Amino acid sequence: MESKRVGIVGAGISDLVTCKYLLQKGFQPVVFEAGRSIGGVWASPLGSIRLQSPFELYQFTDFPWPESVTGVPNHKQVMEYLEAYARRFDVIRHVRFGEKVVGLKYVGSNQEEMESWDSWG
Repeated sequence: MESKRVGIVGAGISDLVTCKYLLQKGFQPVVFEAGRSIGGVWASPLGSIRLQSPFELYQFTDFPWPESVTGVPNHKQVMEYLEAYARRFDVIRHVRFGEKVVGLKYVGSNQEEMESWDSWG
């Protein structure tokens, strides 16, 4: 199968995971991020914001928090964690910062062809 290009709108937490997963499956993802950094809602919240739960309940299964983080991480720690994740899995190079998506139009395979592809997950 030829490599398929996939667009991802935003560079938030789920978008970073999606990009990583698509890369592992041989796709060519492009992440369009209107802002200047990754992180989605974490990129510019109030400075005093924290997670609502302990760090163990808010981590990627394949990327643990650094040992220096304990309890309930603050905004800065969350952003550092997301940036480290994006660097570790080379996701950051697929992000186009300052690119706001204002419309979408599907161009590609028809429904029948997509149904013939192997399952993604």
